[in-house]
Amino acid sequence: MKYRRNKLSPSTVKYAKAKDRKYKLSDGSGLYCEVLMTGTKVWRYNYRINGKQKTLTIGKYPATSLSEARQQRNQASECVSKKIDPCQQKQIEKTRLSENVFQAIADRWLAEKKSQWVKITHERATRHLTNDAYPWIGQRNMETLTALEIIPVITRVADRGKVYTAKYLKGIMQQVFDYAIVYGKSSRNPVRDINLQLILPPVIAKHYPIIKDPLILKQLLIETDRYRGRTITQYALKIALRVMLRPGELLASEWSEINIDHATWTIPAKHRKLSTYLKKENRPEDVHIIPLSRQVITLLKALHTYTGQGTYLFPSTKKTAKTLHISTLSVALRTMGFSQDTITTHGFRGTASTFLNAKGYRSDAIEAQLGHKDTNLIRAAYNHADYMEERKEMLQAWVDYLDIL
Repeated sequence: MKYRRNKLSPSTVKYAKAKDRKYKLSDGSGLYCEVLMTGTKVWRYNYRINGKQKTLTIGKYPATSLSEARQQRNQASECVSKKIDPCQQKQIEKTRLSENVFQAIADRWLAEKKSQWVKITHERATRHLTNDAYPWIGQRNMETLTALEIIPVITRVADRGKVYTAKYLKGIMQQVFDYAIVYGKSSRNPVRDINLQLILPPVIAKHYPIIKDPLILKQLLIETDRYRGRTITQYALKIALRVMLRPGELLASEWSEINIDHATWTIPAKHRKLSTYLKKENRPEDVHIIPLSRQVITLLKALHTYTGQGTYLFPSTKKTAKTLHISTLSVALRTMGFSQDTITTHGFRGTASTFLNAKGYRSDAIEAQLGHKDTNLIRAAYNHADYMEERKEMLQAWVDYLDIL
């Protein structure tokens, strides 16, 4: 197609003034600059396809220069000559670009992860992406995003004093890019190029407080006996201190897991701190067996008179189908007068571990009792029964020591 074109000069477009009505500056071959009454200038291209007159909006001046408008007019004209509608083509491209933006890919990734993760993990990832990433890079194309654009997203969170959250955000953004690469939405992962040690302040790891002073431990035992809250909460605190279980594992336990005759408490994989896929598989080989001391058996028998007719050891009062919340135990400790910096229910495990290490018990047996995963594959292959007798002995020693206090 031969164009009668290039009628306009850059200065003509630049100095065109607004009038009391909009008007057109024609460049020929369907391209013109429309000058609105507000002074805004818009490039448009008129064409006919399938017997219909149509108009393609190319862009605003000066963001789109005269030469750029002519180039896009030529491309659109070529589409028309091939019976392709430029307006439809532009919409297709716009849709393609919108599907490749960070937020669209991240939402798709989150949707797939929903069935793989526990609810709280999915909610956390969604919350941080929505609040801390989408407002800044949500509409940016994955292919063109750079590490320099992502670094402020991470440091902005750290500047609020949330360094661990900043590290977590970096991790999930990295997973989003890995996902985008697999599905052809990006050719590289710029998040992997970011060295957190260079952009984040150092933090001192904060561990759960461990009770090292026997007098404080003695006071805890006395106050637990004096506790006048719910009886079930009192039993939960007493048992938690004596079995070295994580609070979540303890409170999720069911009566079917208790075997008084064999003096064992079997924690299934679905209640343990394991990968989601292992929780779902709930394999027999992933159970955690706790040997029960004489005193814990007595406590469980007494607890059975209160909750033994139901499913859970520690049912919630609000919904019988659910268990006590971990915060219930924390509130009980604060009610007794112990600050969070002094005692936490999770810290009970460390307190017992410290005592047992001081008494000379093997670290392997203590780690097995804590339910920690052994990174040594050969040692990890040992059956839990290999440590069972030693674990039974050391737990009994720990509970006997509490009785002495």
